[in-house]
Amino acid sequence: MIKAKERDAIIQALHAGIVPRIGLQHIVVDRKQEIKALMEDLKRISDGSATFRFVVGYYGAGKTFLLHLVKTYALKQGLVTVHADLTPDRRLHGTQGKARNLFSELMKNMATLSKPDGGALPNVLERFINSVSSEAEESNTEQKSIFDKKLASIIDLASGYDFATVINAYWKGFNDDNEELVASAIRWLRGEFLTKTAAKHALKVGKIVDDTNIYDFLKLIAEFVKMCGYKGLLVGLDEMVNLYRLSNTRARNSNYEKILGILNDCIQGSTSHVGFILSGTPNFLTDTRKGVFSNDALRSRLEENRFASASGVIDLRAPVIRLKNLSKEDLYMLLTHGSLKLSTGFEKC
Repeated sequence: MIKAKERDAIIQALHAGIVPRIGLQHIVVDRKQEIKALMEDLKRISDGSATFRFVVGYYGAGKTFLLHLVKTYALKQGLVTVHADLTPDRRLHGTQGKARNLFSELMKNMATLSKPDGGALPNVLERFINSVSSEAEESNTEQKSIFDKKLASIIDLASGYDFATVINAYWKGFNDDNEELVASAIRWLRGEFLTKTAAKHALKVGKIVDDTNIYDFLKLIAEFVKMCGYKGLLVGLDEMVNLYRLSNTRARNSNYEKILGILNDCIQGSTSHVGFILSGTPNFLTDTRKGVFSNDALRSRLEENRFASASGVIDLRAPVIRLKNLSKEDLYMLLTHGSLKLSTGFEKC
Protein backbone atom coordinates (compact mmCIF):
# COMPACT_ATOMS: atom_id res chain seq x y z
CA MET A 1 0.00 0.00 0.00
CA ILE A 2 1.23 3.48 -0.84
CA LYS A 3 2.35 5.61 2.11
CA ALA A 4 0.50 8.84 2.82
CA LYS A 5 3.71 10.86 2.42
CA GLU A 6 4.38 9.36 -1.01
CA ARG A 7 0.76 9.76 -2.06
CA ASP A 8 0.70 13.46 -1.15
CA ALA A 9 4.05 14.11 -2.86
CA ILE A 10 2.86 12.39 -6.04
CA ILE A 11 -0.45 14.27 -6.22
CA GLN A 12 1.07 17.66 -5.46
CA ALA A 13 3.92 17.21 -7.94
CA LEU A 14 1.67 15.98 -10.74
CA HIS A 15 -0.76 18.83 -10.07
CA ALA A 16 2.13 21.28 -10.48
CA GLY A 17 3.33 19.51 -13.63
CA ILE A 18 6.66 18.37 -12.19
CA VAL A 19 8.24 15.02 -11.37
CA PRO A 20 7.81 13.89 -7.73
CA ARG A 21 11.01 13.12 -5.84
CA ILE A 22 9.59 10.07 -4.05
CA GLY A 23 7.12 7.32 -4.88
CA LEU A 24 7.95 7.20 -8.59
CA GLN A 25 7.55 3.42 -8.65
CA HIS A 26 3.81 3.85 -8.00
CA ILE A 27 3.13 5.74 -11.23
CA VAL A 28 5.19 3.80 -13.77
CA VAL A 29 3.24 2.62 -16.81
CA ASP A 30 4.33 1.29 -20.23
CA ARG A 31 8.07 1.63 -19.67
CA LYS A 32 9.06 -1.94 -18.87
CA GLN A 33 11.46 -2.42 -21.78
CA GLU A 34 13.18 0.93 -21.29
CA ILE A 35 13.56 0.40 -17.55
CA LYS A 36 14.92 -3.10 -18.08
CA ALA A 37 17.55 -1.75 -20.51
CA LEU A 38 18.61 0.96 -18.06
CA MET A 39 18.75 -1.53 -15.18
CA GLU A 40 21.19 -3.56 -17.27
CA ASP A 41 23.26 -0.39 -17.66
CA LEU A 42 23.38 -0.01 -13.88
CA LYS A 43 24.60 -3.58 -13.57
CA ARG A 44 27.33 -2.94 -16.14
CA ILE A 45 28.48 0.12 -14.21
CA SER A 46 28.62 -1.95 -11.01
CA ASP A 47 30.64 -4.61 -12.85
CA GLY A 48 33.26 -2.06 -13.90
CA SER A 49 32.10 -0.98 -17.36
CA ALA A 50 30.96 2.43 -18.62
CA THR A 51 27.61 3.22 -20.26
CA PHE A 52 26.16 6.03 -22.34
CA ARG A 53 22.50 6.67 -23.15
CA PHE A 54 20.39 9.31 -24.81
CA VAL A 55 16.73 9.36 -23.68
CA VAL A 56 14.82 11.16 -26.42
CA GLY A 57 11.16 12.17 -26.50
CA TYR A 58 8.79 15.07 -27.07
CA TYR A 59 7.77 17.32 -24.20
CA GLY A 60 5.60 15.35 -21.79
CA ALA A 61 6.89 11.94 -22.91
CA GLY A 62 8.46 11.31 -19.50
CA LYS A 63 12.19 11.90 -20.04
CA THR A 64 12.76 13.64 -16.70
CA PHE A 65 10.56 11.09 -14.96
CA LEU A 66 12.64 8.22 -16.35
CA LEU A 67 15.90 9.90 -15.32
CA HIS A 68 14.65 10.36 -11.76
CA LEU A 69 13.36 6.79 -11.65
CA VAL A 70 16.71 5.37 -12.79
CA LYS A 71 18.43 7.55 -10.19
CA THR A 72 16.25 5.97 -7.50
CA TYR A 73 17.16 2.46 -8.66
CA ALA A 74 20.84 3.41 -8.90
CA LEU A 75 20.91 4.58 -5.28
CA LYS A 76 19.29 1.35 -4.13
CA GLN A 77 21.96 -0.63 -6.00
CA GLY A 78 24.78 1.16 -4.22
CA LEU A 79 25.77 3.73 -6.83
CA VAL A 80 26.39 7.43 -6.29
CA THR A 81 24.42 9.76 -8.56
CA VAL A 82 24.99 13.32 -9.73
CA HIS A 83 22.48 15.16 -11.88
CA ALA A 84 21.88 18.63 -13.32
CA ASP A 85 19.78 20.46 -15.89
CA LEU A 86 21.64 22.21 -18.67
CA THR A 87 20.89 25.94 -18.96
CA PRO A 88 22.38 28.81 -20.98
CA ASP A 89 24.94 29.17 -18.15
CA ARG A 90 25.58 25.44 -17.63
CA ARG A 91 27.11 23.50 -20.52
CA LEU A 92 29.46 20.61 -21.18
CA HIS A 93 31.81 23.00 -22.96
CA GLY A 94 31.89 26.74 -22.54
CA THR A 95 33.76 29.86 -21.54
CA GLN A 96 33.45 32.26 -18.61
CA GLY A 97 32.77 29.41 -16.21
CA LYS A 98 29.77 27.88 -17.99
CA ALA A 99 31.17 24.32 -17.98
CA ARG A 100 32.47 24.74 -14.42
CA ASN A 101 28.96 25.86 -13.39
CA LEU A 102 27.62 22.54 -14.67
CA PHE A 103 30.20 20.59 -12.66
CA SER A 104 29.39 22.59 -9.52
CA GLU A 105 25.69 21.85 -9.96
CA LEU A 106 26.41 18.15 -10.41
CA MET A 107 28.49 18.05 -7.22
CA LYS A 108 25.85 20.00 -5.31
CA ASN A 109 23.28 17.37 -6.31
CA MET A 110 25.48 14.38 -5.47
CA ALA A 111 23.26 11.73 -3.85
CA THR A 112 23.66 8.43 -2.05
CA LEU A 113 21.11 6.04 -0.59
CA SER A 114 21.51 7.61 2.86
CA LYS A 115 21.31 11.15 1.44
CA PRO A 116 19.10 10.94 -1.67
CA ASP A 117 18.22 14.63 -1.93
CA GLY A 118 21.73 15.85 -2.70
CA GLY A 119 24.60 17.36 -0.75
CA ALA A 120 26.22 13.95 -0.22
CA LEU A 121 29.84 14.93 -1.00
CA PRO A 122 30.87 15.37 2.68
CA ASN A 123 29.28 12.00 3.50
CA VAL A 124 31.26 10.29 0.75
CA LEU A 125 34.49 11.86 2.00
CA GLU A 126 33.79 10.80 5.59
CA ARG A 127 33.03 7.29 4.40
CA PHE A 128 36.46 7.19 2.75
CA ILE A 129 38.15 8.36 5.96
CA ASN A 130 36.24 5.78 8.02
CA SER A 131 37.23 3.01 5.60
CA VAL A 132 40.90 4.01 5.91
CA SER A 133 40.64 4.05 9.70
CA SER A 134 38.92 0.65 9.84
CA GLU A 135 41.40 -0.98 7.45
CA ALA A 136 44.38 0.44 9.36
CA GLU A 137 42.97 -0.87 12.64
CA GLU A 138 42.31 -4.34 11.24
CA SER A 139 45.75 -4.67 9.64
CA ASN A 140 47.60 -2.85 12.44
CA THR A 141 49.04 -0.45 9.87
CA GLU A 142 49.48 3.32 9.95
CA GLN A 143 46.53 5.20 8.47
CA LYS A 144 48.80 7.30 6.27
CA SER A 145 50.16 4.17 4.59
CA ILE A 146 46.64 2.87 3.85
CA PHE A 147 45.57 6.33 2.70
CA ASP A 148 48.43 6.67 0.20
CA LYS A 149 47.93 3.12 -1.06
CA LYS A 150 44.24 3.75 -1.79
CA LEU A 151 44.91 6.99 -3.64
CA ALA A 152 47.78 5.57 -5.71
CA SER A 153 45.44 4.50 -8.53
CA ILE A 154 44.07 8.04 -8.86
CA ILE A 155 47.41 9.84 -9.08
CA ASP A 156 48.12 8.53 -12.60
CA LEU A 157 44.86 9.93 -14.00
CA ALA A 158 44.53 13.43 -15.49
CA SER A 159 44.57 15.95 -12.59
CA GLY A 160 44.83 12.95 -10.28
CA TYR A 161 47.83 14.25 -8.29
CA ASP A 162 46.01 17.46 -7.36
CA PHE A 163 42.83 15.50 -6.59
CA ALA A 164 44.76 13.21 -4.22
CA THR A 165 46.41 16.25 -2.61
CA VAL A 166 43.00 17.78 -1.87
CA ILE A 167 41.67 14.52 -0.41
CA ASN A 168 44.79 14.45 1.75
CA ALA A 169 44.09 18.02 2.87
CA TYR A 170 40.51 17.09 3.76
CA TRP A 171 41.77 14.11 5.78
CA LYS A 172 44.27 16.31 7.64
CA GLY A 173 41.67 18.98 8.32
CA PHE A 174 39.17 16.37 9.49
CA ASN A 175 41.66 14.81 11.93
CA ASP A 176 42.92 18.19 13.21
CA ASP A 177 39.42 19.75 13.50
CA ASN A 178 40.56 22.39 11.01
CA GLU A 179 37.19 23.52 9.63
CA GLU A 180 38.77 26.03 7.26
CA LEU A 181 40.91 23.36 5.57
CA VAL A 182 37.92 20.99 5.35
CA ALA A 183 35.77 23.72 3.80
CA SER A 184 38.49 24.62 1.29
CA ALA A 185 38.83 20.98 0.20
CA ILE A 186 35.07 20.67 -0.33
CA ARG A 187 35.00 23.94 -2.27
CA TRP A 188 37.76 22.66 -4.57
CA LEU A 189 36.00 19.33 -5.14
CA ARG A 190 32.79 21.20 -6.00
CA GLY A 191 34.60 23.38 -8.53
CA GLU A 192 34.01 26.57 -6.56
CA PHE A 193 37.55 28.00 -6.74
CA LEU A 194 37.67 30.62 -9.47
CA THR A 195 41.44 31.06 -9.69
CA LYS A 196 44.46 28.79 -9.40
CA THR A 197 46.13 31.35 -7.14
CA ALA A 198 43.38 31.06 -4.53
CA ALA A 199 43.50 27.25 -4.68
CA LYS A 200 47.28 27.20 -4.34
CA HIS A 201 47.11 29.48 -1.32
CA ALA A 202 44.43 27.41 0.41
CA LEU A 203 45.41 23.86 -0.57
CA LYS A 204 48.84 23.97 -2.26
CA VAL A 205 47.51 22.60 -5.56
CA GLY A 206 48.24 23.90 -9.05
CA LYS A 207 44.96 22.97 -10.76
CA ILE A 208 41.28 23.71 -10.35
CA VAL A 209 38.09 22.57 -12.05
CA ASP A 210 37.64 24.84 -15.06
CA ASP A 211 35.82 24.91 -18.38
CA THR A 212 38.35 22.60 -20.04
CA ASN A 213 38.50 19.65 -17.66
CA ILE A 214 35.12 18.84 -16.10
CA TYR A 215 34.97 15.41 -17.77
CA ASP A 216 38.40 14.51 -16.35
CA PHE A 217 37.12 15.38 -12.89
CA LEU A 218 33.93 13.35 -13.34
CA LYS A 219 36.14 10.33 -14.11
CA LEU A 220 38.14 11.06 -10.96
CA ILE A 221 34.95 11.24 -8.91
CA ALA A 222 33.81 7.90 -10.37
CA GLU A 223 37.12 6.29 -9.40
CA PHE A 224 36.99 7.84 -5.94
CA VAL A 225 33.43 6.74 -5.07
CA LYS A 226 34.35 3.19 -6.11
CA MET A 227 37.31 3.45 -3.74
CA CYS A 228 34.88 4.50 -0.98
CA GLY A 229 32.90 1.27 -1.36
CA TYR A 230 30.17 2.39 -3.75
CA LYS A 231 29.48 0.53 -7.00
CA GLY A 232 30.12 3.47 -9.32
CA LEU A 233 28.81 6.84 -10.51
CA LEU A 234 25.71 7.68 -12.56
CA VAL A 235 25.67 11.10 -14.26
CA GLY A 236 22.27 12.44 -15.35
CA LEU A 237 22.04 15.48 -17.65
CA ASP A 238 18.57 16.82 -18.43
CA GLU A 239 17.36 19.60 -20.73
CA MET A 240 20.05 18.94 -23.33
CA VAL A 241 17.84 20.89 -25.74
CA ASN A 242 19.57 24.02 -24.38
CA LEU A 243 22.58 23.08 -26.50
CA TYR A 244 20.33 22.92 -29.57
CA ARG A 245 19.12 26.45 -28.80
CA LEU A 246 22.62 27.95 -28.80
CA SER A 247 22.79 30.54 -31.56
CA ASN A 248 26.58 30.33 -31.82
CA THR A 249 27.50 27.51 -34.21
CA ARG A 250 30.99 27.15 -32.80
CA ALA A 251 29.66 26.84 -29.23
CA ARG A 252 27.16 24.15 -30.30
CA ASN A 253 29.79 22.17 -32.18
CA SER A 254 32.21 22.34 -29.25
CA ASN A 255 29.55 20.87 -26.96
CA TYR A 256 28.77 18.11 -29.45
CA GLU A 257 32.49 17.32 -29.68
CA LYS A 258 32.54 16.97 -25.90
CA ILE A 259 29.59 14.56 -26.09
CA LEU A 260 31.45 12.60 -28.78
CA GLY A 261 34.51 12.32 -26.55
CA ILE A 262 32.45 10.99 -23.64
CA LEU A 263 30.58 8.54 -25.90
CA ASN A 264 33.82 7.22 -27.41
CA ASP A 265 35.35 6.72 -23.96
CA CYS A 266 32.31 4.79 -22.75
CA ILE A 267 31.89 2.47 -25.74
CA GLN A 268 35.61 1.84 -26.18
CA GLY A 269 36.23 0.88 -22.56
CA SER A 270 38.54 3.81 -21.82
CA THR A 271 36.79 4.57 -18.54
CA SER A 272 35.09 2.48 -15.87
CA HIS A 273 32.42 2.47 -13.16
CA VAL A 274 30.57 5.43 -14.68
CA GLY A 275 27.39 5.88 -16.70
CA PHE A 276 25.89 8.88 -18.51
CA ILE A 277 22.20 9.46 -19.24
CA LEU A 278 21.38 12.51 -21.35
CA SER A 279 17.84 13.56 -22.22
CA GLY A 280 16.54 15.79 -24.97
CA THR A 281 13.94 16.25 -27.68
CA PRO A 282 13.97 14.48 -31.07
CA ASN A 283 14.95 17.70 -32.86
CA PHE A 284 17.92 18.14 -30.56
CA LEU A 285 19.15 14.73 -31.65
CA THR A 286 18.19 14.35 -35.30
CA ASP A 287 18.33 17.87 -36.77
CA THR A 288 21.25 17.68 -39.21
CA ARG A 289 21.72 21.45 -39.22
CA LYS A 290 21.73 22.34 -35.50
CA GLY A 291 21.25 19.08 -33.63
CA VAL A 292 23.57 16.31 -32.50
CA PHE A 293 23.36 14.75 -35.97
CA SER A 294 25.10 17.82 -37.41
CA ASN A 295 28.23 16.07 -36.13
CA ASP A 296 28.86 13.24 -38.60
CA ALA A 297 30.74 11.08 -36.10
CA LEU A 298 27.91 11.30 -33.55
CA ARG A 299 25.34 10.65 -36.24
CA SER A 300 27.07 7.45 -37.34
CA ARG A 301 27.14 6.18 -33.73
CA LEU A 302 23.63 7.23 -32.71
CA GLU A 303 21.49 6.68 -35.83
CA GLU A 304 18.67 4.21 -35.43
CA ASN A 305 19.38 0.64 -36.52
CA ARG A 306 17.75 0.58 -39.96
CA PHE A 307 17.23 -3.20 -39.87
CA ALA A 308 15.42 -2.96 -36.53
CA SER A 309 13.27 -0.01 -37.58
CA ALA A 310 12.35 -1.65 -40.89
CA SER A 311 11.02 -4.72 -39.08
CA GLY A 312 9.30 -2.73 -36.31
CA VAL A 313 11.71 -3.97 -33.64
CA ILE A 314 13.02 -1.63 -30.91
CA ASP A 315 16.77 -1.94 -30.44
CA LEU A 316 17.29 -1.15 -26.76
CA ARG A 317 20.98 -2.01 -26.90
CA ALA A 318 21.55 1.06 -29.05
CA PRO A 319 22.73 4.22 -27.24
CA VAL A 320 19.43 6.03 -27.94
CA ILE A 321 16.16 5.21 -26.15
CA ARG A 322 13.19 6.84 -27.88
CA LEU A 323 10.16 7.46 -25.69
CA LYS A 324 6.65 7.69 -27.08
CA ASN A 325 4.01 9.76 -25.34
CA LEU A 326 1.67 7.75 -23.14
CA SER A 327 -1.49 6.57 -24.87
CA LYS A 328 -5.02 7.11 -23.53
CA GLU A 329 -4.98 3.53 -22.32
CA ASP A 330 -1.74 4.16 -20.41
CA LEU A 331 -3.22 7.26 -18.76
CA TYR A 332 -6.34 5.32 -17.81
CA MET A 333 -4.16 2.64 -16.25
CA LEU A 334 -2.23 5.30 -14.35
CA LEU A 335 -5.34 7.00 -12.99
CA THR A 336 -6.99 3.74 -11.93
CA HIS A 337 -3.80 2.13 -10.55
CA GLY A 338 -4.54 0.34 -7.30
CA SER A 339 -1.87 2.14 -5.29
CA LEU A 340 -3.23 5.53 -6.35
CA LYS A 341 -6.85 4.91 -5.47
CA LEU A 342 -6.26 6.47 -2.07
CA SER A 343 -5.59 9.78 -3.76
CA THR A 344 -8.42 12.26 -3.65
CA GLY A 345 -10.54 12.27 -6.74
CA PHE A 346 -8.37 10.12 -9.00
CA GLU A 347 -10.56 7.06 -8.70
CA LYS A 348 -13.55 9.10 -9.86
CA CYS A 349 -11.97 10.36 -13.09
